[in-house]
Amino acid sequence: MNNRITSLFGIEYPIIQAGMIWCSGWELASAVSNAGGLGVIGAGSMYPDVLRSHIQKCKQATSKPFGVNVPLLYPNIEEIMAIIIEEKVPIVFTSAGNPKTWTAHLKAQGIKVVHVIANKKFALKCEEAGVDAIVAEGFEAGGHNGREETTTMVLIPIIREATNLPLIAAGGIASGSSMLACFALGAEAVQMGTRFVASVESSGHESFKSKVVNSEEGETMLMLKQLTPVRLMRNKFFNQIAEAEAKGSSVEELKLILGRARAKKGMFEGDMEEGELEIGQVSAAVRKIIPAGEIVKEVWEEFLKAKRRVSEL
Repeated sequence: MNNRITSLFGIEYPIIQAGMIWCSGWELASAVSNAGGLGVIGAGSMYPDVLRSHIQKCKQATSKPFGVNVPLLYPNIEEIMAIIIEEKVPIVFTSAGNPKTWTAHLKAQGIKVVHVIANKKFALKCEEAGVDAIVAEGFEAGGHNGREETTTMVLIPIIREATNLPLIAAGGIASGSSMLACFALGAEAVQMGTRFVASVESSGHESFKSKVVNSEEGETMLMLKQLTPVRLMRNKFFNQIAEAEAKGSSVEELKLILGRARAKKGMFEGDMEEGELEIGQVSAAVRKIIPAGEIVKEVWEEFLKAKRRVSEL
């Protein structure tokens, strides 16, 4: 397919792997890029020296374009951006912050900038900031999420009407059919996180991957809205947060329960009870752990099949 997103990134398929903390290292990013999509390294869970190592290994593993996702709320942001520029990363996805902060600086270095948003207000800020494309992420998505709780099916047409920027849909997408639905609403590519968590190359713990592919409907919920909203799977830690919020616990009390490295404990180290398990609603539809390249191929073939089926209606 040739459209604004594939041309912008220099990729074959408009399929982008999300930059997920603890799950998207160089192995996953390079595998997705080698398959014709766009692989993305998740910098949110990496110290600067670790990020540099992942970028260098990714460049060795693929000759194709790849990106780095940088949550702007994390520390060491100046050092991380310096590494990205030094290592000549071609594409940066920024999130959880103001797109004006880094867009001009990155673009001056020849880097393409994409910003993740969850509402029209920030889509317009992206346009003002001069980003190259936006990711519109619906309420269904895993990890940190929009406070408005706008679903993907509602969000995409709202953003499409608000701006003419190249548009990538995210949240609740794990198949070619859902990809086609997003295209019908105005998207030009899709970004998938949960589907790629359940890949061979994902750096998530095998216990976490197994919990994802065995999950059912209703096993995730948006929590910690007083801090930063995040979609979590139900477990012992989830129940602690739910009980604390039901009792009206303060921000300080919630921070005490959250502690440090809670997501690492669950998603990377495999503690399925005490860890923070960030995943999207669509986990209930993901049923197998397969290589990332097969995921790209399968989703694309499903997209073409769904497109033919709709054209026959």
